[in-house]
Amino acid sequence: MDTADAPGARADFGFRDVPVGEKARLVRGVFDSVAGRYDLMNDLMSLGAHRLWKDALADWLAPRPGALLLDVAGGTGDVARRWRARGGGPAIVCDINRAMIEAGRARPGRADPGLSWLCGDAEALPLPDRSADACSIAFGLRNVTRLDAALAEARRVLRPGGRFLCLEFSGPPLSALRRPYDLWSFRVVPEIGRLVARDREAYVYLVESIRRFPDREALAARIAAAGLGRVAWRPLAGGVAALHSAWRL
Repeated sequence: MDTADAPGARADFGFRDVPVGEKARLVRGVFDSVAGRYDLMNDLMSLGAHRLWKDALADWLAPRPGALLLDVAGGTGDVARRWRARGGGPAIVCDINRAMIEAGRARPGRADPGLSWLCGDAEALPLPDRSADACSIAFGLRNVTRLDAALAEARRVLRPGGRFLCLEFSGPPLSALRRPYDLWSFRVVPEIGRLVARDREAYVYLVESIRRFPDREALAARIAAAGLGRVAWRPLAGGVAALHSAWRL
């Protein structure tokens, strides 16, 4: 469980331990730096697989007309756009990083009046209790300082019967994939970050943060501890990523 409020508490920032109050600022700096190349970097880092994983998330959400999705740490709007394209109701993209929101708004294509943007913190969501039918977070949960607080907030804003879905990197992958996965993660991805996003260290952090994140079973237990029920998970790409599903009962 979170110990971030204990005196002298520290938080992980990749493989570094930093004072709790510093993590949000450091993470914000990472995404301020890479926002303009974030979508391109996702394609390059995952060889396009992130698109399939987000498709799987959107399909499992089973969007329906009139239902409201809150996509937390929604970045440039990938999940919210998929929700809308599948016939879902209005979607709110909530992200703490204004540069990411602006990058999402600037993406080419016709504006969608059912898509709105909100700058807000996953640990203190600026929405009323019981206001969303679904809440998703894709590749964002490992960047929060207080994971359990973010999960509790997701439950708070869901209506009874509402669905929570989390897409996140999840290790370790199948044993046959571990060596090539580590080589790609620690050697290739930071160099792609240096060449494309002009920020190698941002992608060193992102790779390291995956290794510090709870495994699939541990995350499922923390989702349940936050008061969400019927917790289930599905591995993706041999365990490189995972989807976790839960409900506010």
